Amino acid sequence: MRVREFAKTVDHTLLKPDATEDQITTLCKEAANYHFAAVCVPPCYVRTAAKELRGTDVKVATVVSFPFGNDATAVKISAVREAITRGASEIDVVMNISKFLSGEFDYVADELASLTQEVSVVAMNNGLNDAVMKVIIETAYLTNKMKRLATQIVASSGADFVKTSTGFGPGGATPEDVALLREEAPEGLAVKASGGIKTLEDALDILNAGASRLGMSSSVAVMEEAEGGGLQE
Repeated sequence: MRVREFAKTVDHTLLKPDATEDQITTLCKEAANYHFAAVCVPPCYVRTAAKELRGTDVKVATVVSFPFGNDATAVKISAVREAITRGASEIDVVMNISKFLSGEFDYVADELASLTQEVSVVAMNNGLNDAVMKVIIETAYLTNKMKRLATQIVASSGADFVKTSTGFGPGGATPEDVALLREEAPEGLAVKASGGIKTLEDALDILNAGASRLGMSSSVAVMEEAEGGGLQE
């Protein structure tokens, strides 16, 4: 894998509660410099990121119902609408983990289908042809059987990605979880890994396991490692 190809697997991410607007601006400049796939920023900074990245090849992603996923469906739908209207073209929404662990699988499925439909409709109304929906299932709370079921539900919703983790749960992405999700996911559902990816070796292990997108806050350090000889130019 070449450096530029690797960069396009990265969502450069800053979702810490103490992140400042200046740090978000710096995040966007770094993303534009390295040609990352996207930045992933808190909802209140979507407009800032969209302004900073206008004219670049970097997309704006944001999170919905982060990091617990337990907002009411109507609240999640409103958040999706607000995010896309403000300039986001990628939405990382947290599955309702509580409802899923309670066995309310129809609730989870119906909610995700509604959210995917909302992403499509609002994107179309805002002139976007390629809005992306990613669903975070927070694998650290789930057994392998439940990870497979969650992936099936995400696939049936029409979402574009199943994503491992928020980075705020009890564990992050592992190659084993990524391989399991990739095995279970149909061809049209991609896998995004996030949480605990700190080095180029971590990133390549995750990509080799089947992920096609990486959520990282250590993106710059990993790119410096890649450019320093870890990957081909």
